[in-house]
Formats: sequence, structure tokens, C-alpha cells
Amino acid sequence: MTLSISLFQNQLKRIDSSKMFQGLVISVIIISALLIGAKTHDLPTQVITVLALLDMGITIFFAVEIVIRYLASDSKKQFFKNGWNIFDSLIVIGSLIPAGGSGVLLARLLRVFRVLRLVSMVPELRLLINALLKAIPRMGYIALLMFVIFYIYAAIGSILFSDINEFLWGDVSISLLTLFRVATFEDWTDVMYETMTVYSMSWIYYITFIFFTAFIFLNMMVGTVLEVMADEHEIERAKSHGESADGGEPASRAQIEQLQAQVLELKALITEKNKT
Repeated sequence: MTLSISLFQNQLKRIDSSKMFQGLVISVIIISALLIGAKTHDLPTQVITVLALLDMGITIFFAVEIVIRYLASDSKKQFFKNGWNIFDSLIVIGSLIPAGGSGVLLARLLRVFRVLRLVSMVPELRLLINALLKAIPRMGYIALLMFVIFYIYAAIGSILFSDINEFLWGDVSISLLTLFRVATFEDWTDVMYETMTVYSMSWIYYITFIFFTAFIFLNMMVGTVLEVMADEHEIERAKSHGESADGGEPASRAQIEQLQAQVLELKALITEKNKT
């Protein structure tokens, strides 16, 4: 009995790890995404019926696929320790909610999220998401500093320019929205020229603000994400080569030479102690 269960599990593992099965899952996810888009159009009744049957088939396929992955795992507890497995399970379970009655809107929304399963199925996309999630804490400090700069400039703008255009600079909260418009370069010159009619040197206010936000802080954000992505790529490379993947950086040549010198010194001390 145990042998038959083991053979069955090995067969499921081969199915789960096969490129053909992975490609089939990705294809069904793409079809599901196209199906969601098709339902937003005004279609004949016959087409809607066919799409409903196709959607039911996709839901059943995803349920079978997640069951195969669950049964193929060596440890059932370990299966749910993987965040991507939990994510896929929640999406599949949500898709099984009946689309009738008061749950129509909820069921349709959960079916939309099935498209996100493409992220969990493609390793490169998982790497990008993992890097983004790990970069969020570092980006949070940069965002906090950006908010401080935004708030200072918003207070200054509200004090100086509220009499010129109360709609744009009436208070700090409105000024923050205006500065966001400036930071995204959405017709920001119109805002600048309006204030320059009263304060001819107000261009300094906008240029310095754009310099801080668009050129410094946003580049710091990009640099943080790239740094974390480089670390993630190094971890994946270490795993693929069977090296330690504890997040440590590979030893440099100088570190290796230093370690070799320490070993030689230790060897010389041991030799000298043996002679005495």
C-alpha cells in the first residue's frame, strides 16, 4: 500500500515538474485572462453561454492542478509554508465561489485575480516580485523623506501662492496634489508661469522641487530595487550551483588570500609548537 502511494506521488511529481504541464498551466492562465476581457464586451447569448462553459472548465482545471501540486509535495505542511502556494490556493478557492445570487460581484472579482497566477508560474516574474517586496522596507524610508520634502514645499507654496490661485494652492493638502502634478510633469509649466506673473523668481521653487523629487529620490528608488534584484539573482545563481543560499555575498579574492595567509600562520605556529 505504501509502495503504491509512493509510486503515485512520484508520478504526480513528474507531471508537476514537466515542462509540458507547466506550459499548459500558463496557456490556461492566458486563456483565462482573455476570457475575462471578452466578458466585458456586449456579446450574443450563444457566445456568453460558451464562455461560461469555458470558464467552468478553466476553474475545474485550476482546482485539479492545485490538487496535483499538493499531493506531489513531500511535506503537506511545507507546501503551505511557501507563500506562492498559499497565494495560488486562495485564488483557486476563490474561483470556486458560485457566481449566482449576491456573490456575483465577488466571484467576478476573484476570477480576475486568476491572471496573477501567471506570476507564480513564471520564475522570472517571481524573482521580480520577491525583489520588489524585499525592497519595500528600504523604499519606505526614501518615501518618508520624499513626503517631508513634499510637505515643506507644499507649506511654502500655500503661503506664497494661495492668493494667486486658491484652487491649486488653497491649503497644504491641495498644494500636495499640485506638487504631485508638478513631480509627474503634468502641465507643470502652466502652474509655474501663473505664479511667475506675480513672483518672477518663483521658477527656483519649481526647479529645486523637481531636482529633489524627480532626479534624486526617484533615482534612489530605482537604485534600491536594482540592488535588491542583484542580490536575488545572486541567491538564485548560488542555489542553481548548489552553493549556500543564506543571502551571504560570495567571498572576494582579497578575502580568500587573507584566509589563506591566516591558515599558513596557524600552520607555522602548530609546526613551531610541535618542534618545542
